[in-house]
Amino acid sequence: MKRILFVDDEPKVLEGIQRMLRPMRHEWQMAFAHSGPEALDILAERPFDVVVSDMRMPGMDGGELLTEVMRRYPETVRIVLSGYSAKETVLRSVGPTHQYLAKPCDAETLKRVIARAYALRGVLSSGTLRQTVSQIRSLPSLPRLYVELVNELQSPDASMKRVGQIIGKDVGMTAKVLQLVNSAFFGLRRHVSDPSQAAGLLGLDTIQALVLSIQVFSQFDGARATGLCLDTLWNHSAATGTLAKSICAAEDCETSACDHALMAGLLHDAGKLVLAANLPERYGQVLVLARDEAVAEWEAERQVFGTTHAEVGAYLLGLWGLPNPIVEALAFHHCPNEYIETTFAPLTAVHVADALEHGPDAAAAGRDVSRLDIDYLARIGLAERLPAWRELHQAVLQEGASE
Repeated sequence: MKRILFVDDEPKVLEGIQRMLRPMRHEWQMAFAHSGPEALDILAERPFDVVVSDMRMPGMDGGELLTEVMRRYPETVRIVLSGYSAKETVLRSVGPTHQYLAKPCDAETLKRVIARAYALRGVLSSGTLRQTVSQIRSLPSLPRLYVELVNELQSPDASMKRVGQIIGKDVGMTAKVLQLVNSAFFGLRRHVSDPSQAAGLLGLDTIQALVLSIQVFSQFDGARATGLCLDTLWNHSAATGTLAKSICAAEDCETSACDHALMAGLLHDAGKLVLAANLPERYGQVLVLARDEAVAEWEAERQVFGTTHAEVGAYLLGLWGLPNPIVEALAFHHCPNEYIETTFAPLTAVHVADALEHGPDAAAAGRDVSRLDIDYLARIGLAERLPAWRELHQAVLQEGASE
């Protein structure tokens, strides 16, 4: 039975939610609170999987409530359902909130969002993943600057200038974006020195992907203590994202699929950051095990944690509400044959790009670790495309070497 707690200071709103979701009463165990303190009292009595809270409430507002829920019950999914859309308030909710839904919200949308959270729990290693996640102090929330950028991109009068100004709020991120724009990854023929210019040349979707990935990485400086090299991980992620997008383009995929492949490639190892930053001693064991037994790190993670960075990362991005193709690409990028679809998808591109990017590293380390799942490529009828994808990879490497 799924357990959901709804919080709103207006009784009529709660009554409306209760009526709207009455057909779900045999699948969901629902409780209703009229204030933040009442919600915390209910949570202290019994656990809930999801808390759905209004934002603007007297006394303890939704942001304060969900911050406290995040501190006390980090494994609980936290959703804002609010009609109050003041920009500052929405941005303030980003820290403790996994998703933000605007009122009025129809029953199907609400059911889909909540069902998605449960589907992730069920698909991604179920108990072992939840057990590992429950040991993490708190899952990181969607970065504020990313939300601000998305709001600008969705504005009817969005402008490249304002996009550049948003990126410019973070000096470190600006430097990283410009470094990437001027690298061989993107194949531009002239030097770019302005974030607005970068947005115009790369496209807003690419900039959006870069902003999210860079901000995710910036949250985990503490991971360096485990022996995990953030610079190496970032360079690999950037190269994987770019190659995955190129592979999608070579397969004549739609723009949205190419963008999903880029985002998934940039973030495919985000779970490593979550594990290394929150469980550093055990992640140190993973690195030692991978080195001493010459196995892939994700296999060592399975032995130490009972789950992998791929599953943790997919769980995180799923809670953030990122599109299914991105979540699926993260979840299955090491084991694509477990994915039920039999056609080319962003997952395919990320799996191949990750494997090709890791190839030289594995050989240099003396590991006999085959990352490419040839059986999967054969099952979807694309094994013969591998030579062409290898050529794409070599072209990127050669261009980088010629800089």
